[in-house]
Amino acid sequence: MRYRLVVVAPTANEVIKYAGGLVFDRGMAGWDVTVLVQDDPTARALQILGAQTVDFESGFEWRGFGFHPQAVVTAGSLYERDDRVREGVQRILGEGETEVTLWGDSLPDELDSRIGMVRHRLSVAARAFKAQALAAASLPTDSAGLAEVFRCSRSKSWDGLSDLVPA
Repeated sequence: MRYRLVVVAPTANEVIKYAGGLVFDRGMAGWDVTVLVQDDPTARALQILGAQTVDFESGFEWRGFGFHPQAVVTAGSLYERDDRVREGVQRILGEGETEVTLWGDSLPDELDSRIGMVRHRLSVAARAFKAQALAAASLPTDSAGLAEVFRCSRSKSWDGLSDLVPA
């Protein structure tokens, strides 16, 4: 059985910019990585990172994939404006078995005590592939830095095994 990561985002560009290195590194570590995006699920830049892409509406129900992911990553802005994302994240946090990670500047008050700052240090390969994905998406390649910063929960069964470290 392989670990599974589901990334939920409004745009492919957001995934690439804020979580592209994590997507690539987890995929290269053997994870099944599925990205649900609202704009273009066939974005070539996401394919460069090795992600399987699915249309947001048709693939939204995470359990509908026939599995329960070990990790879910989403944009904080999407959490704040989409009731389905908020309810899904709240349900997953309540179960405590899945790592929940958000990117973005703001943290909703109801998550403040349950989520802490973490960072993912990108491998050399992740930096190179993220730079290529950024270029394919016509985004500045200088955002392919050494690390990506997130806010992350700690799951009961997953604690200590994550590649995300406190920031």
